[in-house]
Amino acid sequence: MATYRHWNVRRDESRIAWITLDVADSPMNKLSADVMSELDTLLDDLDRYPPAGAVFQSGKDAGFIAGADIEEFKRLDSPEKARSLVERGWNLFNRVAGLSYPTCALIRGHCLGGGLELSLACRYRVAVDEPGTRLALPEVMLGIVPGWGGMLRLPQAVGAVAALDMMLTGKAVNARKAHSLGLVDESVPARVMQNAARSLVLSGKPPRQLPFVQRMLNGPLKAVVARQARSQVARRAPQKYYPAPWAIIDMWANYGGNALAVSGKRPTSLDAIAASPTTRNLVRVFFLQERLKGFGKDADFEPRHVHVIGAGTMGGDIASWCASRGMTVTLQDQAIERIAPAIRRAAEVFDRKFRGDKLKTRMALERIVPDTDGRGARQADVVIEAIFENLEAKQKLLSGLERIVKPDAVLATNTSSLKLEDIGSALKNPLRLVGIHFFNPVARMPLVEVVSASDTDRSMVRRAAAFVKAIDKLPLPVASAPGFLVNAVLGPYMLEAIRCADEGIAVEVIDRALVDFGMPMGPIELVDLVGLDVAMAAGKALTGAGAAPRRLTDLVAAGHLGKKTGRGFYAWIGGKAQKTKAGTVPDGLTERIVRPLLDATRRCVNQGVVADADLADAGVIFGTGFAPFTGGPMNYLAARGGVAAVDSGDELVVLPKAA
Repeated sequence: MATYRHWNVRRDESRIAWITLDVADSPMNKLSADVMSELDTLLDDLDRYPPAGAVFQSGKDAGFIAGADIEEFKRLDSPEKARSLVERGWNLFNRVAGLSYPTCALIRGHCLGGGLELSLACRYRVAVDEPGTRLALPEVMLGIVPGWGGMLRLPQAVGAVAALDMMLTGKAVNARKAHSLGLVDESVPARVMQNAARSLVLSGKPPRQLPFVQRMLNGPLKAVVARQARSQVARRAPQKYYPAPWAIIDMWANYGGNALAVSGKRPTSLDAIAASPTTRNLVRVFFLQERLKGFGKDADFEPRHVHVIGAGTMGGDIASWCASRGMTVTLQDQAIERIAPAIRRAAEVFDRKFRGDKLKTRMALERIVPDTDGRGARQADVVIEAIFENLEAKQKLLSGLERIVKPDAVLATNTSSLKLEDIGSALKNPLRLVGIHFFNPVARMPLVEVVSASDTDRSMVRRAAAFVKAIDKLPLPVASAPGFLVNAVLGPYMLEAIRCADEGIAVEVIDRALVDFGMPMGPIELVDLVGLDVAMAAGKALTGAGAAPRRLTDLVAAGHLGKKTGRGFYAWIGGKAQKTKAGTVPDGLTERIVRPLLDATRRCVNQGVVADADLADAGVIFGTGFAPFTGGPMNYLAARGGVAAVDSGDELVVLPKAA
């Protein structure tokens, strides 16, 4: 056999070729043009002396294959280039699927995108049953389609309904779920993975066949499945903003999963996807996310014990999240009666997370230790204050903690609006204090702001970011300023929406306008979710507003604080806002409500709250859900020709009307 830069081939005594991918100069395996070209050559070499079978495996500790090389997507500036990239993978993996000898993909760790498409082209698949093993086709999240055979072979493996669910959401499945779906033939422990792959390759076992009903849904009844899928997609991904999910449905239903067969004149073609600004913007969002993941990498810090003070909704949810990530958590409050509700909520969260597995739920719960005396603070690697927003109370608490925590422990506040300098003024060494600001609900919001003052100890900032990474959140470095980034942009946005309600515009219309724009939730529903009392405080603290909007004041005075009291702008029943049908959205309403958010984002960049416009976009997308198809508020402004003054006040942005 020839020598390859990225691949290695070894034949064993059974004449099985063990094909190992170990991409040079990369911590993970990605299917770049060079890697794919070498695989084509490698198959030529094997054809000269065909093996009894072949097993594809990874030479990386990081996982199997992370997918295509996303860097190459940046260069897809024409339909011709997009078609060329798809054609390369489609033809190569069709070749793998047509090999005369049996093939098996041995999957350990992440198996994403093109990695799963290569696995699907193999006759057999073995997945290692470990927490890190995840299989997915996440292309839709980048605004593209799984064009290397995924749209053809995934429905053949797991059925149309399950396949479309995976392709249209990009969600991953673990080894056991993949086995139950029929996506892999075996789910095995690591110690027997190679024996399992060898046995399958030599077994002569025919590929798994779908049950009769699933074959019908993947054949004669495709149109029924496609119609239902379009109906579901329409509710969350309008075609004018997100063409990729619509293209996936069309390519599967009408073209056998072959993206190359779709006419360039169709809105679901590769040509349309390549020309869509959404595709470029979602690829941009991917790289913004990767940049956030990079913060904290340079810290030699492995936190194992977290101490949280304050067992309210925020503190309790921080505790349960950290425990679900394997950390020991001591949860402090004044009495066990105050901690008990947080433990009950954690039990419910763990029961859902572990799908009723009582052992896993119990083990996670045992990692949360009630601590009315605060003894855990002395041993903790990270100490987080999560009490109510009162400067004097936080100062008193943190000054006491400073005397007992370990010298190298991260001492943090979860404040949402107070300046770090003000809180730290009560400490003997204020330079060690950092902000670790979570968002509500903790389990759903991926972003955590890591707050520092100009003279904060940089090693503590790096440790705080490393902690955020360790609990699978995205750390965003921000400067100490009122509201930091996310609350500073949300406050004016929500208040403008409330002012519109004061003027008599129906709240359902206001929310519909912004959901149609691409926000995950309307601003009025968001106010109800956050809490009207919190919104009123934020309006005063973050925007410098004078009198609060009348309707907000009246509701708060009546004790109607939103979801938590069962009534706010909406009535809440069963955890859902009760809405009437929205009427017509007035011209200019969307632009009016979005404009303060854009103004505030630009202001935060100008004032150095974040280092640059890219980080502002990342923070607002992952911290507020700002429409990802836009690439972020700063990118949206640039694309729309918006201009901003560097040093003016309220009217910073000239915003053209959205199309």
